[in-house]
Amino acid sequence: MRSPTDHTARLRGAAVGAASGAVAILAHGLGGGASTPDSSALTLLLAACTLIGVVVASLRPRYGIAGTMALLAVGQSVGHGALSMAPGHHHHLASPSMLAAHLIAIPVGALAIRAAEAGMRRAVTSVRRFILTLVSALVPPATCPRARAGDDRAEARRLLVSPAIGRRGPPGPGASHFFFAPA
Repeated sequence: MRSPTDHTARLRGAAVGAASGAVAILAHGLGGGASTPDSSALTLLLAACTLIGVVVASLRPRYGIAGTMALLAVGQSVGHGALSMAPGHHHHLASPSMLAAHLIAIPVGALAIRAAEAGMRRAVTSVRRFILTLVSALVPPATCPRARAGDDRAEARRLLVSPAIGRRGPPGPGASHFFFAPA
Protein backbone atom coordinates (compact mmCIF):
# COMPACT_ATOMS: atom_id res chain seq x y z
CA MET A 1 0.00 0.00 0.00
CA ARG A 2 1.42 3.36 -0.94
CA SER A 3 1.58 6.42 1.23
CA PRO A 4 -0.98 9.16 0.54
CA THR A 5 1.90 11.62 0.27
CA ASP A 6 3.98 9.49 -2.12
CA HIS A 7 3.76 11.63 -5.23
CA THR A 8 6.20 9.48 -7.14
CA ALA A 9 4.27 6.20 -7.12
CA ARG A 10 2.57 6.86 -10.46
CA LEU A 11 5.81 8.08 -11.97
CA ARG A 12 7.57 4.93 -10.80
CA GLY A 13 4.80 2.68 -12.16
CA ALA A 14 4.73 4.40 -15.55
CA ALA A 15 8.51 4.33 -15.82
CA VAL A 16 8.82 0.65 -14.91
CA GLY A 17 6.02 -0.31 -17.31
CA ALA A 18 7.43 1.75 -20.19
CA ALA A 19 11.01 0.62 -19.59
CA SER A 20 9.91 -3.01 -19.40
CA GLY A 21 8.20 -2.76 -22.76
CA ALA A 22 11.00 -0.86 -24.46
CA VAL A 23 13.74 -3.18 -23.20
CA ALA A 24 11.68 -6.25 -24.05
CA ILE A 25 11.36 -5.07 -27.67
CA LEU A 26 15.06 -4.16 -27.85
CA ALA A 27 16.30 -7.38 -26.28
CA HIS A 28 13.86 -9.45 -28.31
CA GLY A 29 15.22 -7.89 -31.49
CA LEU A 30 18.82 -8.43 -30.37
CA GLY A 31 18.05 -12.03 -29.50
CA GLY A 32 16.94 -12.93 -32.98
CA GLY A 33 13.22 -12.31 -32.68
CA ALA A 34 11.24 -10.11 -35.02
CA SER A 35 12.67 -6.59 -34.96
CA THR A 36 9.18 -5.16 -35.43
CA PRO A 37 6.59 -7.24 -33.62
CA ASP A 38 3.15 -7.63 -35.17
CA SER A 39 0.02 -6.01 -33.78
CA SER A 40 -1.06 -8.97 -31.64
CA ALA A 41 2.36 -9.14 -29.95
CA LEU A 42 2.36 -5.38 -29.36
CA THR A 43 -1.16 -5.51 -27.93
CA LEU A 44 -0.17 -8.27 -25.54
CA LEU A 45 3.02 -6.40 -24.61
CA LEU A 46 1.09 -3.18 -23.98
CA ALA A 47 -1.41 -4.99 -21.75
CA ALA A 48 1.38 -6.75 -19.82
CA CYS A 49 3.41 -3.57 -19.33
CA THR A 50 0.31 -1.63 -18.26
CA LEU A 51 -0.44 -4.30 -15.69
CA ILE A 52 3.16 -4.20 -14.45
CA GLY A 53 3.00 -0.40 -14.20
CA VAL A 54 -0.22 -0.47 -12.19
CA VAL A 55 1.15 -3.10 -9.81
CA VAL A 56 4.41 -1.17 -9.31
CA ALA A 57 2.49 2.08 -8.68
CA SER A 58 0.47 0.39 -5.94
CA LEU A 59 3.54 -0.98 -4.12
CA ARG A 60 5.59 0.95 -1.58
CA PRO A 61 9.31 0.96 -2.48
CA ARG A 62 10.77 -0.77 0.56
CA TYR A 63 14.13 -1.88 -0.71
CA GLY A 64 15.39 1.17 -2.58
CA ILE A 65 17.28 0.60 -5.80
CA ALA A 66 17.40 -3.19 -5.34
CA GLY A 67 13.61 -3.29 -5.19
CA THR A 68 13.34 -1.18 -8.33
CA MET A 69 15.80 -3.48 -10.09
CA ALA A 70 13.73 -6.52 -9.09
CA LEU A 71 10.55 -4.88 -10.36
CA LEU A 72 12.26 -4.03 -13.65
CA ALA A 73 13.52 -7.61 -14.01
CA VAL A 74 10.02 -8.99 -13.46
CA GLY A 75 8.57 -6.43 -15.87
CA GLN A 76 11.12 -7.24 -18.56
CA SER A 77 10.56 -10.96 -18.25
CA VAL A 78 6.80 -10.51 -18.48
CA GLY A 79 7.26 -8.21 -21.49
CA HIS A 80 9.62 -10.64 -23.17
CA GLY A 81 7.18 -13.46 -22.44
CA ALA A 82 4.38 -11.45 -24.04
CA LEU A 83 6.48 -10.97 -27.18
CA SER A 84 7.40 -14.66 -27.20
CA MET A 85 3.73 -15.66 -27.37
CA ALA A 86 3.34 -14.00 -30.76
CA PRO A 87 2.29 -16.35 -33.59
CA GLY A 88 5.44 -15.77 -35.67
CA HIS A 89 7.92 -16.27 -32.84
CA HIS A 90 10.75 -18.68 -33.75
CA HIS A 91 13.57 -18.52 -31.20
CA HIS A 92 13.30 -20.35 -27.90
CA LEU A 93 16.71 -19.94 -26.29
CA ALA A 94 18.06 -16.73 -24.85
CA SER A 95 21.01 -15.44 -26.81
CA PRO A 96 23.97 -13.77 -25.07
CA SER A 97 23.18 -10.41 -26.68
CA MET A 98 19.58 -10.57 -25.42
CA LEU A 99 20.70 -11.44 -21.89
CA ALA A 100 23.32 -8.67 -21.98
CA ALA A 101 20.68 -6.15 -23.06
CA HIS A 102 18.42 -7.20 -20.18
CA LEU A 103 21.24 -7.24 -17.63
CA ILE A 104 22.50 -3.80 -18.65
CA ALA A 105 19.02 -2.28 -18.83
CA ILE A 106 17.99 -3.37 -15.34
CA PRO A 107 20.50 -1.34 -13.25
CA VAL A 108 20.59 1.58 -15.71
CA GLY A 109 16.79 1.78 -15.72
CA ALA A 110 16.60 1.47 -11.94
CA LEU A 111 19.11 4.31 -11.48
CA ALA A 112 17.22 6.50 -13.95
CA ILE A 113 13.89 5.83 -12.25
CA ARG A 114 15.25 6.51 -8.76
CA ALA A 115 16.88 9.74 -10.01
CA ALA A 116 13.57 10.83 -11.54
CA GLU A 117 11.81 10.11 -8.23
CA ALA A 118 14.33 12.20 -6.30
CA GLY A 119 14.03 15.02 -8.82
CA MET A 120 10.26 14.97 -8.61
CA ARG A 121 10.34 15.05 -4.81
CA ARG A 122 12.65 18.05 -4.88
CA ALA A 123 10.48 19.82 -7.44
CA VAL A 124 7.29 19.22 -5.45
CA THR A 125 8.99 20.41 -2.25
CA SER A 126 10.30 23.55 -3.95
CA VAL A 127 6.91 24.41 -5.41
CA ARG A 128 5.21 23.80 -2.07
CA ARG A 129 7.70 26.07 -0.25
CA PHE A 130 7.31 28.77 -2.90
CA ILE A 131 3.51 28.70 -2.63
CA LEU A 132 3.63 28.84 1.17
CA THR A 133 6.04 31.78 1.03
CA LEU A 134 3.89 33.55 -1.55
CA VAL A 135 0.72 33.05 0.50
CA SER A 136 2.36 34.25 3.70
CA ALA A 137 3.64 37.36 1.90
CA LEU A 138 0.19 38.20 0.52
CA VAL A 139 -1.69 37.85 3.81
CA PRO A 140 -1.27 40.94 5.97
CA PRO A 141 0.02 40.20 9.45
CA ALA A 142 -2.56 40.33 12.20
CA THR A 143 -1.75 43.33 14.37
CA CYS A 144 -3.42 44.47 17.53
CA PRO A 145 -4.92 47.97 17.41
CA ARG A 146 -2.62 50.71 18.60
CA ALA A 147 -3.56 52.78 21.60
CA ARG A 148 -4.29 56.28 20.47
CA ALA A 149 -2.23 59.02 21.97
CA GLY A 150 -4.18 61.18 24.38
CA ASP A 151 -5.36 64.47 22.91
CA ASP A 152 -6.12 67.37 25.27
CA ARG A 153 -9.03 68.56 23.17
CA ALA A 154 -10.59 65.09 23.09
CA GLU A 155 -10.23 64.82 26.87
CA ALA A 156 -11.83 68.23 27.38
CA ARG A 157 -14.69 67.33 25.03
CA ARG A 158 -15.27 64.11 26.97
CA LEU A 159 -15.46 66.07 30.21
CA LEU A 160 -17.85 68.60 28.74
CA VAL A 161 -20.20 65.96 27.42
CA SER A 162 -19.96 63.95 30.63
CA PRO A 163 -23.23 63.90 32.66
CA ALA A 164 -21.37 64.89 35.83
CA ILE A 165 -20.66 68.39 34.57
CA GLY A 166 -23.93 69.17 32.85
CA ARG A 167 -26.18 69.36 35.96
CA ARG A 168 -28.30 72.40 36.74
CA GLY A 169 -28.58 73.83 40.17
CA PRO A 170 -26.29 74.60 43.03
CA PRO A 171 -23.63 72.16 44.07
CA GLY A 172 -24.56 69.56 46.58
CA PRO A 173 -23.67 69.81 50.28
CA GLY A 174 -20.01 69.27 50.99
CA ALA A 175 -18.97 70.22 47.46
CA SER A 176 -16.08 72.53 46.99
CA HIS A 177 -16.86 76.11 46.03
CA PHE A 178 -13.74 76.25 43.87
CA PHE A 179 -14.85 74.32 40.84
CA PHE A 180 -12.67 74.78 37.83
CA ALA A 181 -14.21 73.96 34.49
CA PRO A 182 -11.90 73.33 31.55
CA ALA A 183 -11.80 76.13 29.04
